[in-house]
Amino acid sequence: MMRKQTTTHLQSSSLRPRMAWLHTWVGLLAGWILYAMFLTGSVSYFREELTQWMHPEIPALAATPDALHTTQHGMQMLQEIAPDNARWTIELPDARGNTAYATWQAGDGFERIAYDPLSGKQYTPRDTAGGQFFYYFHFSLHYFPRSLGRWITGFCAMLMLIGIISGLIIHKKIFADFFTFRWSKGQRSWLDAHNACSVLGLPFHLMITYTGLVMLMFMYMPWGRDAALTTPQERAALTAEMHALLTPETRSGQPATLAPIAHMFAAADQQWGPGNVERVIVSNPGDTTARIMLVRGNAGRISVSPHYMLFNGQNGDILQVKDQASAAVTSWGVMYGLHLGRYADTVTRWLYFIISLAGTAMVATGLILWTVKRRQRLNQAETAAPGLKLVERMNIACIAGLSIAMTAYLWGNRLLPLEMAQRSAWEIHLFFIVWGSTLLHACGRPVRRAWLEQLWLATALLALLPVLDKLTNPHIMFVMFDLTALALAAVHGVLAIKMHRTRTRDAQV
Repeated sequence: MMRKQTTTHLQSSSLRPRMAWLHTWVGLLAGWILYAMFLTGSVSYFREELTQWMHPEIPALAATPDALHTTQHGMQMLQEIAPDNARWTIELPDARGNTAYATWQAGDGFERIAYDPLSGKQYTPRDTAGGQFFYYFHFSLHYFPRSLGRWITGFCAMLMLIGIISGLIIHKKIFADFFTFRWSKGQRSWLDAHNACSVLGLPFHLMITYTGLVMLMFMYMPWGRDAALTTPQERAALTAEMHALLTPETRSGQPATLAPIAHMFAAADQQWGPGNVERVIVSNPGDTTARIMLVRGNAGRISVSPHYMLFNGQNGDILQVKDQASAAVTSWGVMYGLHLGRYADTVTRWLYFIISLAGTAMVATGLILWTVKRRQRLNQAETAAPGLKLVERMNIACIAGLSIAMTAYLWGNRLLPLEMAQRSAWEIHLFFIVWGSTLLHACGRPVRRAWLEQLWLATALLALLPVLDKLTNPHIMFVMFDLTALALAAVHGVLAIKMHRTRTRDAQV
């Protein structure tokens, strides 16, 4: 019995150091990309609002738009622009948007115009990627082929999952440490901050990491699907169940007028309740094979598995009502919905944002803790190893520098010439040019000075965003945007002040 207890104790005591080694190196290898993924993902919970800010030409709505009238405006516009097109799509605004969009096929791609949902007047806003840039960068990066970017972020997400589990194993008093924070204690303070940020959103961090992997599971692990669904027809059926797709049939060549859509909206309101239609898709308008699909929005529904009603475009008869999916697709839809938070109301979305920022801080404090621990082990006469110096500079650029780059992207939206060719692409180029410049700055300055200078620059850029907004857009008030920018500026300013007051040996590097 004594031997068995001793063996168990040895195994337990050896597990924690191994997990600590794994936790440290997993975090270091993926930390910089994970930080960027967390921060841009946090901002993406308000990408619709951010896109509105980046389209100052589009006025705020004076009244709540009616979905039926908005659709009728869009269909009339498409009838004039692309009457013989194979497919039209009309995206309706919700409580977070002030713009409707009409889309039609053009060659191998699509053309898209924005219009006023109340009057049907076409908008001509500035060319910008808006908040969508942060959303796509969050899981696809940029300048990479789309699949490669998603493989990179998926690999980092898997390392994140390993890091969370190993972190739970190595921290024996993690919940107790959550209520203990020791200021100005060097390495101990960074560890306390790392523990607090980790525990604050632990269930959320596990959920967001796991669901992020599940969302792209068929890309990362297609073998189960391929083994279960052996024919192209079966796989196409699964894709159709996961997405609201309306594939145009072969046109008959016989002209036909589209049926009025008022009774279709009435049927949708009866099926789902008023105001739940998010998108209208029309295939083969003007032909006897025309079909009209009304797609339900995700508000109030966690699962994003599609619900829709399909109508005969010629006579308006209901052809199909899809209000439920298989257990597998429903499970996938719940995972997808939890990750994106599209079901969330305003309060829940702010909670998503705040806890996601805590995850961002968790990654940042872990990266800084690695350098602080190794810096404090050095004797006065010892010189830091090249690897330590590299990590310190990368930390500055990836943490403080990313704040500067993201804010520069917003400044570029307002300051780049409106007539500039490929303007939206140059907004993104500006983001990366500034971000790369912060790394060059970090490599050319002492560590502490580089931290201070970049934190103060981020503070200034964020604090002046509301001023820039008023100078370039005096007609529309974005109160919550301004308050958020000022709050983030205050956070960066407080960090700069704390760093200025801290006197440690690494400040002399």
